Amino acid sequence: MTADDKVSYIRQYFERMTASDINGIIEMFEPDGYVLSPFLGKMLAADFFKKLGNASNASKLTVFDVLLGENSDSGAAHFEYDWILASGEQIVFQGIDYFKFSKNSKFESMSIFYDTHALREEVGDKYANA
Repeated sequence: MTADDKVSYIRQYFERMTASDINGIIEMFEPDGYVLSPFLGKMLAADFFKKLGNASNASKLTVFDVLLGENSDSGAAHFEYDWILASGEQIVFQGIDYFKFSKNSKFESMSIFYDTHALREEVGDKYANA
């Protein structure tokens, strides 16, 4: 997978997030791929994205930049997440997702980074009933 292919793959992830294509997102990860989330901790990617899908009504993700790591096995994207929860509440925030690629050119892992303090105070635990 070339550097351009990796950038395209990362951008495709965000396109699938905006399209609420949960199964398509899960297919981008290795079967044992995982997500590190500020709210949910470490979860298998399939479990994380199913839970996210249940907690969401709609999403629009705008990618500002995609950067590749020095060893060609990772990439990061700075984005804005305009998220409408299943309850109808809307949250807008910026974050960075950091991806590790497997030898099979899928995602091995994804770590989510954003300041959760303001979000937690504003919305509480929106995954509690998902």
